[in-house]
Amino acid sequence: MAGEAQPDCLFCKIVSGDVPATIVRETDSTVAFRDINPQAPTHVLVIPKVHYPDAATLAAAEPQVLADVLRETGEVAGAEEIDGTGYRVVFNTGAGAGQTVFHAHAHVLGGRGMQWPPG
Repeated sequence: MAGEAQPDCLFCKIVSGDVPATIVRETDSTVAFRDINPQAPTHVLVIPKVHYPDAATLAAAEPQVLADVLRETGEVAGAEEIDGTGYRVVFNTGAGAGQTVFHAHAHVLGGRGMQWPPG
């Protein structure tokens, strides 16, 4: 059921502590951890503790939790000291956009110049 932990979801397993991750921040509704395949010197994922397959689904079902995720991206940027030089927040939605784990998550990327348009 939407919102409930899924037994086959990697990010749900990180939330439950069954899979280790390098956690950089945690709140009542979110967990932030380092990406295992970083695309920038700073690459942190911010995920909701509830399971929804993507950001749009999360926004429709629990907009406050999506707001929590977005707020935490700014907190991560500040803690990682990339807020003054600029950073990017990315939500991939669907396999065609590069989403590989179907649990809503935001990528916080920084520490290098970002080109436009992206990929």
